[in-house]
Amino acid sequence: MQVKTCNSILEAIGNTPLIRLNEITKSLPAKVYAKVEGLNPGLSTKDRIALYMIEKAEHEGRLQPGGTIIEATSGNTGFGIAMVSAVKGYNCILCTKKKTSQEKIQALEAMGAKVVICPSVAAEDSRSYYKTAERLHQETPNSIYLNQNFDMANSDAHFYTTGPEIWEQTKGKITHYVACAGTGGTLSGTGRYLKTQNPSIQVIGVDAYGSVLAKYHETGKFDESEIRPYEVEGLGKNIIPGNMQFDLIDRFIKVNDYDSAICARRLAKEEGLFVGYSSGSAIKAVLEMSKELTADDVVVVLFSDHGSKYLGKIFNDAWMDEHFCGEQKDGRVQPMDNVPVRKIA
Repeated sequence: MQVKTCNSILEAIGNTPLIRLNEITKSLPAKVYAKVEGLNPGLSTKDRIALYMIEKAEHEGRLQPGGTIIEATSGNTGFGIAMVSAVKGYNCILCTKKKTSQEKIQALEAMGAKVVICPSVAAEDSRSYYKTAERLHQETPNSIYLNQNFDMANSDAHFYTTGPEIWEQTKGKITHYVACAGTGGTLSGTGRYLKTQNPSIQVIGVDAYGSVLAKYHETGKFDESEIRPYEVEGLGKNIIPGNMQFDLIDRFIKVNDYDSAICARRLAKEEGLFVGYSSGSAIKAVLEMSKELTADDVVVVLFSDHGSKYLGKIFNDAWMDEHFCGEQKDGRVQPMDNVPVRKIA
C-alpha cells in the first residue's frame, strides 16, 4: 500500500471535509453541509491565505530570506503566518486586539511569533492594530506588512482552493454558500469561484451587530453609528476591506454574540463538531434562512476554525454566565437575574 507523505506541515493545508449536518438543521427542508476548516493543520481556514500570501510575496521579491512578516490579525491568520514562518525561517510580529482569546495568543507565542496586543479602538486611531502593524513595518528593516484586508492574494487563495473543493465535493449541486464576513477573502474568493461555475448560486455573508459591512452592502455608505464593541472574533469589520467584493454577495444576515455562542455549543453537543465562535454565527444565519429554503437546495456553510481556540470563552461556563446574564435582542444583552447559561445551552 502506498503511503502518502507530506514534506512539511504546509502540504497538509486544504482539502478539508464537507460534513452533512443532521440534528441542528432538522427543521430545515434543505440539505446542509459544513466545510470544516478547523481541520486544517493550523485549525482554521486562514492557513490557506497565510501560505498563499507569503509565497506570492516571495515570488514577487517583496519577502527576502531572514525577513520579518508583520500582520494585524484576530489570531487565526496570525497562527497560519507563524506556522509558515517557522517552516520557511522568517520572523513574524503579529498585532491583535485585546478581545482575542488567550488560547490564540498563547498558540501564536508557542509558534515563535512576537505578539503585540492593541486596544479595540477606531481603525484610524494610532493605537489600533492596523496602525500599529503599519508603524512596526516602517520601523523594522527587511520586513513586509501582509495587510490581509487589502491584499487580493487573500481572496485568490480561496478562489483557487476552497471554491474548487466545494464545487467538486457537492458535484456542482450547491445552491447556497454561507460564510462569515471579515476581511472578505473567504466569502468573496470562494463565492467568486462558485459563481463562475453557476451564477445562480446564492452567496450569503454573515455579519456581526457592531460591524459596518451589512449596512455598507445595503446602502453603499460607511455608517460609523453601526460600530460598537462585540465579542465574536474574526467576524465583521469597522473598515471596508478591499477583499470584500460586495457585487458577488447576494445579501447579508446579521447575528449577535449570544446566539453565536449558543449555536457553537449546540454544534458540539448535537453534531459532535467542536468549532469556533464564528462558526456558531454561520450556522445561526443558516437557521434564519428556513423560510427561503426548499428540499432541492444544497447549502454549504463554512466553519472557519476549531473550538479549542475558545476554551476560555464560549466553552467556559463562567465566561458565558459573566457575559450573557440574559437573552440578546438585536445584538444587545437584556439583563436577567442569575440565569446561568449552562442551563439553556
